[in-house]
Amino acid sequence: MTDNVLGIDIAKGKFDVVLMRADGKRRWRTFANRAEGFEALRGWLDQQGARPVHACLEATGTYGLALATFLHQAGQPVSVVNPACIKAFADSELKRTKTDKVDAGLIARFCRAMRPALWQPPSPELATLQGLVRRLESLQEMAVQERNRLAAPGLTAPVKESLVRTRELLEEEMKRLRSQIEDHLKGHPRLKQQRELLTSIIGVGPTTANVLLAEIWERDFEKAREVAAYAGLVPQERQSGSSVRGKARLSKKGNQRLRKALYWPAIVAMRYNPVLAAFARRLREAGKPKMVAIAAVMRKLLHLAFGVLKHQRPFDPNWTACRA
Repeated sequence: MTDNVLGIDIAKGKFDVVLMRADGKRRWRTFANRAEGFEALRGWLDQQGARPVHACLEATGTYGLALATFLHQAGQPVSVVNPACIKAFADSELKRTKTDKVDAGLIARFCRAMRPALWQPPSPELATLQGLVRRLESLQEMAVQERNRLAAPGLTAPVKESLVRTRELLEEEMKRLRSQIEDHLKGHPRLKQQRELLTSIIGVGPTTANVLLAEIWERDFEKAREVAAYAGLVPQERQSGSSVRGKARLSKKGNQRLRKALYWPAIVAMRYNPVLAAFARRLREAGKPKMVAIAAVMRKLLHLAFGVLKHQRPFDPNWTACRA
């Protein structure tokens, strides 16, 4: 780690940075969120004598990925942090003012105080898979919206025709993306092998395996519970003193894509996966509500996915049952 830290507030067209140098001095600049802006940032940091610098930014979709990759390739330590952590840090400082410059300074102070873990960019083949899988998910959501609109009563003929055309276009593009995903996996045997391991788990089909692979493969998880926490599938207790005794709920502070992808596979696994069916039956016999049992099976599925990837061996119901 370095004593120079750089807080980055990222947006679609620009990013604001606050540099906190080891000598206590602070500097602020705004750059364009494109290749020329990245190079301008590099030159500015050289002018400030602030290399190496520990750069920190929020995980805000794709807006910051290119900049984080650029800094990493330039040899700078980079941290990509869950926005909830930054928000909690801001709340602890009782901050009320919110501007891009203020946010960049907040992220810089967070970086200096908390020293978040360093980020590693995904391999090119995984980055491509992740992009294709996420794009397919977006189109699926759009298709559902169009189907719901088409089911509305009282549509005029031109509107109905437009909805049908849009739905057909989306279906065609989704078919093309699914084909591209399969071609990409065929072209990268290592990725294809990992998906085959995931689909060995009863209840996990190719579509779910693609999401799991795109979201958890190559991440630096050491234990299964870390993956569950990343997905927001760990219980969150609400208890304080003698008066607050709230029910434990899922934290949901994590990767929503994983939670969404695991719901229906969990339903299937509760019927056909012998290990998880027995696990769900024990939960029901203990009086657990249906949704609690489903969430627990979702978490177990994610544990199994982590296990087969970590140990590089297919799912074995007999081996797993001995450790359930």
